[in-house]
Amino acid sequence: MPLSFWTSWPSREALSREVSSRTRVWIGRAIRTVIMAGLLWSALADEAFRDAGAVLGLAAVALCGLLLWGFFRTTLEHRLWPALGLLALLEAGAFWFHTEGAGVPAAVVWGACAVLSMARLPLAAAVPCMVVSLGAYATRSSDGWLSITATVTGLGLAGYVVRLDSEAQGNARRLLTQERAARKAEAETAALAERGRIAREVHDVLAHSLSAQLVHLEAARLLIQRSGDLEADRQQILERVVAARGMAREGLDGTRQALSALRGEMAPVEDFLRHLTAAENARLEVTGERCELSPEAGLALRRVAQEALTNVRKHAPGARVTVRLAYTETEVELEVRNSAARGKLRGGGPGTLDDLGSSGSGYGLLGMRERAELLGGTLDSGPAEEGFVVRLRVPV
Repeated sequence: MPLSFWTSWPSREALSREVSSRTRVWIGRAIRTVIMAGLLWSALADEAFRDAGAVLGLAAVALCGLLLWGFFRTTLEHRLWPALGLLALLEAGAFWFHTEGAGVPAAVVWGACAVLSMARLPLAAAVPCMVVSLGAYATRSSDGWLSITATVTGLGLAGYVVRLDSEAQGNARRLLTQERAARKAEAETAALAERGRIAREVHDVLAHSLSAQLVHLEAARLLIQRSGDLEADRQQILERVVAARGMAREGLDGTRQALSALRGEMAPVEDFLRHLTAAENARLEVTGERCELSPEAGLALRRVAQEALTNVRKHAPGARVTVRLAYTETEVELEVRNSAARGKLRGGGPGTLDDLGSSGSGYGLLGMRERAELLGGTLDSGPAEEGFVVRLRVPV
């Protein structure tokens, strides 16, 4: 056996009564009360402590109780030498009881020393202490050898069983504490992840809407500031204000969608795409058997579709657009493909990935790619034939 098996202390959880259940605590208190009551009764009933000696006997019993309390405290703090000193005083008290002719208190103290040393000390110290206590009892007892052998064996086994039970209880309590800490850490991690998701939603919606409004309002301000004839620039100013109002309405709609997603109250993705493609004059294709999507996956599909159609409108106005939503057993795929009617989208020109990722929309396909990766999916985009294609795949 390793050296640590003999030199290691029982854990604090095993030695402390604070980690025990209320039932075990009360059982332990009841046993100690019975032992102390037995000591008191035997001291008062013994002829050696009659009359004036009764006070001495009660004082000796009280001192033994105080020494036991100190032994519990020092072993709980893993202080070996003070614990051994208190145990030696208890042994001396047992010998005193025996020399005074009080055999029952002496036997009780020796038995308690044997069990407690085995239950609360390192084995390297517990075994010798138990041998000394039980040896003293065996050599001083007037009982027959069979009774002494049974008593010594029972007390030794009782001490070791108490030790094993305390260690099992301590290990269970330690594992429970670790599990609670792990659950707390997991809950904190989930809360941080949820905060991050909310932050992304707020950023994607409000940053897009507010930044676009600022651009249009700043342009209107500059037109008013430098124009001598407001009537001449009235149409341009009106267009800017109308565009800013449209951005505000779009931001409000996006915020409502984000809040609905956080509450898990979003409409099906097909319905959203149907309205979106109708507004953008695009064609929608849905294939496969519809399945339930997580709120995060559904929101990612909506955001990518919005971003892709917005970029088509900005970089390839008038292009023919096809939006395809395909369900499979393991994933759902969204593809937005356009064939430019006026101005082709080619690599290096407007509409490339770098341009789309920094288009100022706030949604950004690069941001959408990060969102897809967080969901365990992928997002690809690039030139295709005479147009541009954006393809999102997320697991179901």
